[in-house]
Amino acid sequence: MAYSARELLARIIKCEAGGEGENGMKAVASVIMNRVNVADGEYLRIGQGDLRKVIFQTGQFDCVSSVLGGMANPQTIWSSPPEQIHYDIADWALAGNRLYSTGESLWYFNPYLPGCPYEFPFNGSGTFQVSVLQHCFYNPTARYYTT
Repeated sequence: MAYSARELLARIIKCEAGGEGENGMKAVASVIMNRVNVADGEYLRIGQGDLRKVIFQTGQFDCVSSVLGGMANPQTIWSSPPEQIHYDIADWALAGNRLYSTGESLWYFNPYLPGCPYEFPFNGSGTFQVSVLQHCFYNPTARYYTT
């Protein structure tokens, strides 16, 4: 049985940012929904405004890959059911809410270093917006809209 959009979003929020507190989870949910609602570029072309397509786009979220680096991925959206907080944040995001500080961010990652690089992805299609706990968030540049 396929997960509903709410269930799928709650699961990816838990998997991608479950240890980042409420703001960290809202920031990740904001990026995912920004990709769903983006007006142009790769995420519109591939995702077509469909949450499921955005989440399952190849190479975007480690939590939807059962294998990473040739080894079984122990942390996936299938391995750990969401709790009420994850559903609450999914409902918040699906209702159109976004964390103000993340702006129009389309990317985030944990650099496992102090500080965030200015550009990400490293092709210059995103520039640093804000860090929220361990994650760095990036807004699209004009270059993104040519992807």
